[in-house]
Amino acid sequence: MATTKPKAGQSVGVTGMEDLWNVWYSELHEHATGLTVKVNRLVESTQSEFQRIDIIENDFFGKILVLYGSLMAATNDNNVYNEMITHVPLFVHPKPKNVLIIGGGDCGALTEVLKHPEVKKCTMCEIDKKVVEVSNRHLPHLAKGVRDKRAKLVFMDGKEFIAKSKEKFDVIILDLSDPIGPAADLFQKPFHQKVYEALNPDGIMLAQSESPYFHKEAVKAMYKNVRSIFPIVEMYTAHMPIYPSSLWSFAFCSKKYHPLKHFNAKRYDRQKPKTRYYNQDIHTAAFALPEYVKALIK
Repeated sequence: MATTKPKAGQSVGVTGMEDLWNVWYSELHEHATGLTVKVNRLVESTQSEFQRIDIIENDFFGKILVLYGSLMAATNDNNVYNEMITHVPLFVHPKPKNVLIIGGGDCGALTEVLKHPEVKKCTMCEIDKKVVEVSNRHLPHLAKGVRDKRAKLVFMDGKEFIAKSKEKFDVIILDLSDPIGPAADLFQKPFHQKVYEALNPDGIMLAQSESPYFHKEAVKAMYKNVRSIFPIVEMYTAHMPIYPSSLWSFAFCSKKYHPLKHFNAKRYDRQKPKTRYYNQDIHTAAFALPEYVKALIK
């Protein structure tokens, strides 16, 4: 194969000025491994009262929302997280009329919840208004639900909201960032107890519960806490490509309904919400856990 000798001053392999932009972002896990993506462009970078917020652009994942240095959501992540944290509990509860989301700043969970016609009201309580504003600008496909008349946005600490609210909910979704900073208290037993009390007698709490591969101690502690409060607690997982280990877990915590025994297949067949990841087979399969995960939460 013929090769061309580089001209004086030209780097080998560089074919144009665009190749000189060689910026990479790495999110490290346990100080030993992680995910690295090439940054084609820093779209926006800002600092809120609570955290640093960045939007970076990558050829593969598209625009990526980064909070305090952690990848949160992307244009091309198949919307896995938002679909799995919402449709699983909503297709189990027979009448999910009143739904509360704690967190959820990118508004993706809100949008998925409002695909269910049974939902009459969905309140989203997010502490950081700037996350919502940035996400609306750069990830508008996630924010469609904001314009739904059933949506109610509240900007305050979720712990304070639960403590002060007199309202009862059918489903409460804890769409939280990692258990550090402003979200740390929302992973603790006292908060989970308050959520239990804010649910109707047949209510369901759904919480993201971190990576069972990288966050073993946090996962173990969380399931110990919620099992001391809720009579039914089951873990399920999903493939989330931009999250640590790409295996992400969710805690299904219920006062009455079992996620498999009470899954409403007829309602799913009738509604068939437009999704990129969630479907009836995934709903069932997601509760099949590897042995090391079963041992972690037994």
